[in-house]
Amino acid sequence: MAAHLDGPDLLALHGRALDHFGALVRAVPADGWRGPTPCTDWTVRQLVGHLTAEQLWVPDLLAGATVAEIGDRHDGDVLGDDPFAAWTAAAGAARVAFAEPGALERTVQLSYGARRAAGYAREMTVDAIVHGWDLARGIGADDRIDPAAAEFALAELAPQADSLAASGLFADPVPVPEGADAATRLLGLVGRDPARPLG
Repeated sequence: MAAHLDGPDLLALHGRALDHFGALVRAVPADGWRGPTPCTDWTVRQLVGHLTAEQLWVPDLLAGATVAEIGDRHDGDVLGDDPFAAWTAAAGAARVAFAEPGALERTVQLSYGARRAAGYAREMTVDAIVHGWDLARGIGADDRIDPAAAEFALAELAPQADSLAASGLFADPVPVPEGADAATRLLGLVGRDPARPLG
């Protein structure tokens, strides 16, 4: 099943999710960075900054650093004057770190404890997929989710359905029609409502 992707297949999907997000970052109009997104606390710039900072953590964690050791190294404005360049560099370094021989077999120390790096890569892939939709919505771009990516993310998150909203990281689930496709079910699961206006 998609939830158990590992090795080259996982790295390929992770790479496609990063590429898609990067294409959307490149497409942000000059006057679009302060616009709202489905993540109600974040503007477009803050959303891109969040995902860029997440990529900056990857090489450090895969090198064996703990969250405490990394500390505030990646806090603050990580985008600078050229958000696309900042994203591209951070995403490229994350991709290289995950692709190192044996990297997915390592154990990383995350905020909630130790996890095999392949699981961490799956988390990061899901995050890029979901936030790719958020960014597309925020800039008025094509917000369709690749069916394979949607199936993967849904399979990863469905076992946690009862705890997603309680975690504080997701809004309450949004009901979806019976027989809805994977993308619609994924968005409903993570509290995204395509009919909800931004802002």
